[in-house]
Amino acid sequence: MYWEALPNWCWVIYYIFLLTTLGTAIFSVVKKKMKSLAILAIGFTVSVPMISLINSIGRTEGINELEHLFSQLQQGAMWSIFTIIGYLFLLVWWILFLIKNRTKTKL
Repeated sequence: MYWEALPNWCWVIYYIFLLTTLGTAIFSVVKKKMKSLAILAIGFTVSVPMISLINSIGRTEGINELEHLFSQLQQGAMWSIFTIIGYLFLLVWWILFLIKNRTKTKL
């Protein structure tokens, strides 16, 4: 059986985002800056893709991973809510990380 999948360039951007997030979070833990948020970012960076992958395996034929995520979110599936919260947290992590480093370099 063949399922529809996202284009390869989407996956490249996705994994670059995850790897750089993991790298900046580890960097923050080592430098002891925003340590609790960095540990949480590491946890989300590792757990969210694994949970998404496990739950996307059983999707119906003809829909891609993103469509499956949003359809499950509309149905109130806990894994999709956790995944969306995780991605939103990672976005907030990047905003805080960049603001914190930007203000540091100006001083």
